[in-house]
Amino acid sequence: MASVFSQIIAGDLPGRFVHRDDDVVAFLSIAPLTPGHTLVVPRAEVDDWTTLDPALWSHVTAVAARIGAAVRRAFDAPRAGLVIAGFEVPHAHVHVFPARGMADFDFANVRHDVPAAELDDAQARIRAALEKE
Repeated sequence: MASVFSQIIAGDLPGRFVHRDDDVVAFLSIAPLTPGHTLVVPRAEVDDWTTLDPALWSHVTAVAARIGAAVRRAFDAPRAGLVIAGFEVPHAHVHVFPARGMADFDFANVRHDVPAAELDDAQARIRAALEKE
């Protein structure tokens, strides 16, 4: 059975994408740590990031760095957080989000009630920041 991320990538489930290429996509988390929390996901359905092909892993991190710079600009954040957790979905992915302090890294604080308009706004802000590169 395809992971929820594979279903989003295939368009079977909705996703708010901010980046797509042949190997990697980036879309907003529906349970964000902070506004703008983005997941960078290889299209290849691999469970554990440590088993990704090194070239693909390099591309994932390059995209994550680009998204990190964009979320910093879009949300006027002093840092971009990056977390590899890997327990919630069996598909390798990197969490990238605007960070203002260590509390922003605590997954106990994710929001599950984010209005669609707030997610749409975050997507638009990140896309605009990416276009200004």
